[in-house]
Amino acid sequence: MSIYKENTIATGIAVVIGMFLLMSVWLITDSQIVEPETISYPEPVDLDFQELKERGTIRMITRYSSNSYFLHRGMDRGFEYELVSEFADEHGLNVDVVLLRFDDDPIELLNRGEGDLIAGNYAITSDRIPYVTFSRPYNLVNQVLVLADSREPITDISQLEGVTISVRQKSSYYTTLRKLQEEGHQITIDVVDEDWNTEAIIWDVAEGNREATIADDNLYQVAANYIDGVQAPLILSESDTVAWAIRNNASELKAKMDDFLAGHFRIRESDNRILRSAYLNILQRRYFDDDRQISRYLDREFDMIYSGYISPYDDMVKSIAEDADVDWKLVLAVMSQESEFNPNARSWAGAVGLMQIIPRFSQVENKALLYDPEINIREGVRYLNKHLNRYAHLDSINQYSLALATYNVGMGHIADARHLAAQLGNDPDEWEHIADALLKLMHQKYYQHARYGFKRGIETVNYVQDIMDRYRRYNAIADLAAHFEERQPGPAFEIIRLE
Repeated sequence: MSIYKENTIATGIAVVIGMFLLMSVWLITDSQIVEPETISYPEPVDLDFQELKERGTIRMITRYSSNSYFLHRGMDRGFEYELVSEFADEHGLNVDVVLLRFDDDPIELLNRGEGDLIAGNYAITSDRIPYVTFSRPYNLVNQVLVLADSREPITDISQLEGVTISVRQKSSYYTTLRKLQEEGHQITIDVVDEDWNTEAIIWDVAEGNREATIADDNLYQVAANYIDGVQAPLILSESDTVAWAIRNNASELKAKMDDFLAGHFRIRESDNRILRSAYLNILQRRYFDDDRQISRYLDREFDMIYSGYISPYDDMVKSIAEDADVDWKLVLAVMSQESEFNPNARSWAGAVGLMQIIPRFSQVENKALLYDPEINIREGVRYLNKHLNRYAHLDSINQYSLALATYNVGMGHIADARHLAAQLGNDPDEWEHIADALLKLMHQKYYQHARYGFKRGIETVNYVQDIMDRYRRYNAIADLAAHFEERQPGPAFEIIRLE
């Protein structure tokens, strides 16, 4: 039985973050015709599917945006993130998100091995093909010219003479404009910084701060639902294929991805109709088509890249963590892992609340109060800080990793792991060696001599890895927010948080 259901090309994109990208006070660069730069990328590292399996993680390079990856109430969301996660789940992998910062080049990060695929409405273009390998496509989009409603529509390419069009140089839109220039069209390209989001440029066009831009039609059509005063009268490029980009030497990874995507997207040859799997249709509705689903996000407080807002408990955690001299983003990463920010969470072992406090270890006499967010966070920070202080002589990576492991599994099992690491001739202050010892303590040969016996060390190793990955993402979002705040030339714009 075919898993495909017929579906037309998507015409929307989640407005989850986009409505907050209203950055009309940003500076605009001078209009210019930009000559293409000579691009030089490092040779790709030798990392293919088997190495990812051994590592247990696939790293997704993407932008923080409404269609690729964002945080909602502290939790990972986004069309691209969920699609990559589905692929990862099929192969027993975790997903680590590598967020592009400022002037990061995704292909450079990919070839250096800092990520394993580029995912983010990433179109296959002639200037990218020499440097990366693309998977099978999973979407088709048209590129449309975006203008303010106040001006006369442009319905033919010949009318573009004298029009200044603002795009990122490393976008597929820039490639389209360069081709039009080479064909003899007198187009002026305004190159904006790489940290600009397409939705933010559309907003600037609506505000009259820029003359025009280009957007994929799915991005534009949903953005136009909340940005008044824009039009898209002209298609500049039709049926661009969207795919994942991987290293040129990752042939096995490409084969796995192609097999996966073949089960979710294809174009029927008889009539060129797009066919999507039931799963891909669900994602499409969740992020692009279902107004009720979109409003579910909009009815809550938003995590916003330009404000650094991560969770509903940011302000409370910042205050408590500052008093304890603990990084608030680390506390949030623990909270996300422990309870997914659910203050009423209760584990099978009896741990309760946001930080999953075990009542018998708490200093709070009335255990019912541990469901109170502030009390629970204070107890969690106190407990976490105790372990951080225990390893304060170590560098931050080892200090945090060992403290998190102790928070998860207790001092006894970590003491066993450190003792075993030392017996094996390894440094008991290096998390890498402690992680190896925890895995060994799952085998009778080792745990029969351990004071605290058997423990599923893989759970603790994964626990630490997941929190450290999330902590890095939270740091990246906070850094981006600080960057945008610094570059504001005028009064800070208001971040609206919907209740």
